[in-house]
Amino acid sequence: MNLSLLHLCDSLFPIGGFAYSDGLESATSEGTVADADALRDWLDVCLDHTYGRLEGPAVWRAWTAFRDAQWDALEALDEELTALRPSSSARRSSRAMGLRLLTTWQTLHPDARLEHAATLARNGRMGPVLPIAFACACASTGIERRQSVEAFAYTRLSATVSAAMRLMPIGQTDAHALLARALDRVPAVVDAIVDRDASPESFTPALDVAVMTQQYLHSRLFRS
Repeated sequence: MNLSLLHLCDSLFPIGGFAYSDGLESATSEGTVADADALRDWLDVCLDHTYGRLEGPAVWRAWTAFRDAQWDALEALDEELTALRPSSSARRSSRAMGLRLLTTWQTLHPDARLEHAATLARNGRMGPVLPIAFACACASTGIERRQSVEAFAYTRLSATVSAAMRLMPIGQTDAHALLARALDRVPAVVDAIVDRDASPESFTPALDVAVMTQQYLHSRLFRS
């Protein structure tokens, strides 16, 4: 067990993730996600598509690029992930959380490679978006590549469930039962990411629309 990984995945780690619902607030407000069954379906889409096709492959590739100091490849991957998100609020939130993660982790675990990545961010050459920053933090601390991909899936799924408990009438036990079910599926999803070893891709129009309509809600708990 890697204690650094537990620290990185802790919801108390100060990246501001509690302020974002990734469109779930819009979906609950509109009634698209109104009960546990609908939340289960939402989690499946997040896992299979947002994570399985976009963010997971990004962590998988960024881990190697950071380990080998392939800065041009890391910048290109960061730019690609940014371009694949149609919502400006999603782009801003991912960059904000990524930069907080990178700079905080560098403070806690000084590393020349992390400092170089932070310099690239200060110079506007990359965000970094959250999956890139997470991969950099893991690789800098010696966390294995596959373990890094699985851990990022946990952070994203648990954040969604945490948001759901604040947005809809679902108890802690039911919510964590859905999280446990989703986590049971993570190894198979990561197997597919590893086997495919492909560039990130994205096609989640319903989720993208939910994120983009967040700003028009009459009252909001979350920034996106």
